[in-house]
Amino acid sequence: MICDLCPRQCKVDRKIKKGFCGADDRIKINLYDLHFGEEPIISAQNGSGAIFFSHCNLRCVFCQNYLISDLGHGDYYSVEDLANIMLTLQGKNAHNINLVTPTHYTDSVIEAIILAKNKGLKIPIIWNTNGYENAETLKLLENLVDVFLPDFKYFDSEYSIKFSRSADYPEKAKSAIIEMYRQVGNIELENNLVKKGLMIRLLILPENFNSIEKVLNWIKQNIGNKVYISLMAQYYPIHKSSDYPEINRPINKKEYNHALDVLFDMGFENGFIQEFGADNKYIPHFRL
Repeated sequence: MICDLCPRQCKVDRKIKKGFCGADDRIKINLYDLHFGEEPIISAQNGSGAIFFSHCNLRCVFCQNYLISDLGHGDYYSVEDLANIMLTLQGKNAHNINLVTPTHYTDSVIEAIILAKNKGLKIPIIWNTNGYENAETLKLLENLVDVFLPDFKYFDSEYSIKFSRSADYPEKAKSAIIEMYRQVGNIELENNLVKKGLMIRLLILPENFNSIEKVLNWIKQNIGNKVYISLMAQYYPIHKSSDYPEINRPINKKEYNHALDVLFDMGFENGFIQEFGADNKYIPHFRL
């Protein structure tokens, strides 16, 4: 495959050469299981059927999943294997199938979703992404993905370059989120479980390096303030954060309160707010 799935546009044949993400043409997964660390409407009582894909098209220096995103730990699976994993998780009474960082495997994941649905998969499909997506690639997911769960990591390219090695992250995240919203709209619930819709995750960073007020203002102006926002406070220094003194610490209460004030001042009412002091208890135990 000549890969142009994500904004990197590496244009490499992944059967021969790996692109920026580090993945070849095979599906690589580190972990799949019931996961209880997501938002309440996703994990709820039974857990979310999370599938954690190895590799990533960003290089966030503070990535809490760096063991799989950057270092690439995991095992190889076929399309049929992935379809069967989805069915296995449904058999464990998962509320949904939660595809975590699947972008660089989009073509194979689409095949697996279709195969699993043909075999009886009925629960919602969640596209859980870092937000660094091609809108054109996302269009391939229409009527296959029920819920989009993107990050909106940065508003200013100065920081997306510095902390995630991506100059065009803000531009690509905006166009991706607009396409996601076009496909699924606002969150729809059934018995307090998500069935369809868009929820945008915002991780509070030290020194407000993600410009939370600019991000939320853009969301309000382009999508509206009825969209679900998940405001996350679980940042802590990990991976390569020690190389960047300005982010080599947890967020403080002032930064946390500023994010809350902006969220409420702009009239956002739907979503979730992580408690101050959240830590690595939300991170799965990845296999090495």
